[in-house]
Amino acid sequence: MSRSPKWTMGLALPVAALALAACGSSDGGDVAAPAQGAQSAPPPKEKGVPKALAANRAEAGRILDEGSLDAKLAELEGHPVVVNQWASWCEPCRAEFPYFGDSADLHADEVAFVGIDMQDDLGAAEQFLAELPVPYPHVFDPSAAAIASLGGGVVSPTTVFIDEQGEVVNVFQGAYANREQLEQDIERHLLN
Repeated sequence: MSRSPKWTMGLALPVAALALAACGSSDGGDVAAPAQGAQSAPPPKEKGVPKALAANRAEAGRILDEGSLDAKLAELEGHPVVVNQWASWCEPCRAEFPYFGDSADLHADEVAFVGIDMQDDLGAAEQFLAELPVPYPHVFDPSAAAIASLGGGVVSPTTVFIDEQGEVVNVFQGAYANREQLEQDIERHLLN
């Protein structure tokens, strides 16, 4: 199963090079612990939530090790996924983050959400998640390789929509102005 959009294979190296030029640093440590202060909210619709989606939500607030994106997407195979790339230093990311939390709750039984913390300091990322908890896990991506593999990483934030077959169906670069705009893209690309 391919995780990269077919049209971006030739863009992976330039995208990675551009992403590496952005702000941010990392201490590169193991990061599987929950963010301090982050709260793991139970799925609002426990009954009827597919096992993979419930397991994903059970990891809410966790920052997963660098390199774990492929494993996370494999766990979610068969379900549409919204991947939101963010960083603690990114003000537009901070502005749109509540929309993703609300949409993740609304679609708990049909769509998985995964965050990617790109080119960030681990402590700053944990503080960000403590301030703005959302009901899904995040992959630590200090080199921007994970988001680049999906066709993102040039603009912060970036949102990638992956269908139930594991194919990237849309890459939205920039911040969502409101939750309605995010909901329109979820409906258009994943629930149509």
